[in-house]
Amino acid sequence: MWKIELGELDQKMGVTVLEQSAERVVATMPVDGNRQSFGLLHGGASVAFAEALGSWAAVIHARSIGKSAVGLDINATHHASATSGIVTGVATAVRLGRTVTSHEIVVTDDQGRRLCTARITNLLVDEKPGV
Repeated sequence: MWKIELGELDQKMGVTVLEQSAERVVATMPVDGNRQSFGLLHGGASVAFAEALGSWAAVIHARSIGKSAVGLDINATHHASATSGIVTGVATAVRLGRTVTSHEIVVTDDQGRRLCTARITNLLVDEKPGV
């Protein structure tokens, strides 16, 4: 199975992958280093985190059928925020098709409170040689 390799932004955000498959990706990210100017977890950090998890799951599925995944749409609802600790993101497949995937990503804090719910849709395209 293909393994997730963290990109530069993922590394800067302190993301750690705990579990990975096309159906489910689980990772953590520290709040420290990802706060906005008011001391809260930055909403953009939550969305970038969610996008990474959903995209990784889509790529794992795409590679299993000889394709690549590219993002089409992401949306997010912020329910609460955190000021410290570690957040956990769980991307769960909604649909794993031959041309499109959809994943729901739930980001929670150390107490299990839902901070953000996101949904990402990825288009599956033919792989280009050398990619």
